[in-house]
Amino acid sequence: MNLTIENILFIGSILLFLSILAGKTSYKFGVPTLVLFLLIGMIAGSDGLGIQFNNPEIAQFIGIVSLNFILFSGGLDTNWKSIKPVLGQGIALSTIGEFLTAASLGVFVWAISDFSIYEGLLLGAIVSSTDAAAVFSILRSKSLALKYRLRSTLELESGSNDPMAYVMTIAFLGLVINPNMGFLSLIVLFFQQMILGAVLGLGFGWLSKIAVNKINLGFEGLYPVLVISLMFITFSFTDLVGGNGFLAVYLCAVYLGNQELIHKKTILRMFDGIAWLMQIVLFLTLGLLVNPTDIIPLLSLGLAASAFLIFVSRPFGVFMTLLPFKMKIRRKWYISWVGLRGAVPIVFATYPLIAGIEKAHTIFNIVFFISLTSVLVQGTTLSVVARWLKVALPEKLKPKNPIDYINSESPKTAMAEIDIPENHLIVGKKILDLGFPKNAIIAMLRRKGEFITPSGNTEILANDQLLVLAENELSLSNVYKTLGILQPETEDEEQ
Repeated sequence: MNLTIENILFIGSILLFLSILAGKTSYKFGVPTLVLFLLIGMIAGSDGLGIQFNNPEIAQFIGIVSLNFILFSGGLDTNWKSIKPVLGQGIALSTIGEFLTAASLGVFVWAISDFSIYEGLLLGAIVSSTDAAAVFSILRSKSLALKYRLRSTLELESGSNDPMAYVMTIAFLGLVINPNMGFLSLIVLFFQQMILGAVLGLGFGWLSKIAVNKINLGFEGLYPVLVISLMFITFSFTDLVGGNGFLAVYLCAVYLGNQELIHKKTILRMFDGIAWLMQIVLFLTLGLLVNPTDIIPLLSLGLAASAFLIFVSRPFGVFMTLLPFKMKIRRKWYISWVGLRGAVPIVFATYPLIAGIEKAHTIFNIVFFISLTSVLVQGTTLSVVARWLKVALPEKLKPKNPIDYINSESPKTAMAEIDIPENHLIVGKKILDLGFPKNAIIAMLRRKGEFITPSGNTEILANDQLLVLAENELSLSNVYKTLGILQPETEDEEQ
């Protein structure tokens, strides 16, 4: 069956519906959702139901768009306070650790196959990064709570190491095409990509905050659309000037996620939903692109490469990288085990296909096999290995991410009506700019006898009366301190 304009929506919606149903039941059987998305795509493909899809350019485009949403959503959920203590570890793992993983696997593949050294290194580069979509979705779907800030380290690494994998993929692909390419140009490419990506990512994050908070759109539903446009501007402009767009998008989102934004809850919810949609679309597309019959002749090489990556290359990269850091061996082993490969390596494997190098299809099929076995073997055992290595936290001590806080309406046990006097410092300020405590809300605002449901863009005027709900009395006291208003004594205090 060929995909046409007439049937693409029907077929796509059916596959999407089946993927959602599969995802709902997958964990009853211990199978990661992402694997089922891939399998549904493969079943629907040319070796299954007969849908013909053999266009790596379209697959790559879908992959890049999807990765933008997945990385941006992961960045929005990244709490700066939680990653700050592990920043050095995360950056080291996503750069040095990734290079060591790629190099060791590349040499191994070169030694056991007819791959040239550059072709082996290209394969190693493509599968070197831990996949943000796989790590974010599996850790959060399993509600896995980890000790020693391990979760922050893993999510920081997976969210920030795609740029390194991209640079290495482009560099080694260039060496395969032109073996005489100078290594100096590769070093220049690396620093250009990373420096421009970091600077422009943070710069666009700052500009995006101003745009979101200063532009009065009038409709709450337009704010997520505005952020989507800013996300794509960040990626495309950074890529246009020679920087790393993936790094820029992730850092832009990390910056925005740790700022006060108008309608931030709406933005977070929307990106969380779209990130899931993009994961499904991405894995379905890549499942359609692969032909299972092409993988069978490569099973022995694929198994050898996958086993070497899981049990040798990844641990080697992690242990060598973390030598300067004080960390117990069992934590390093767990970081090594959460080296999940997913859709990102498969997306990067489309670059050799488009370039038309000799072993492009072999590399693509091996990468697909490695990604599938990685998610199956490692993804299904994250909780078990965490308990074995004693790095799992009890459920009651599990920290929450921003989406958890949004979705769990935590009870507010303290309430106060606060009058804003004339000529007060906060008069004329937007609620967004007050630095209001996160565990308290302004539920209602009374102005000239009328009740208003406030938003972050609402300005405080003289003689306004704020109805404030807080989780407890301490939170309520912090509200008064934030507003710069003296808290009245309670009856208990007077007694």
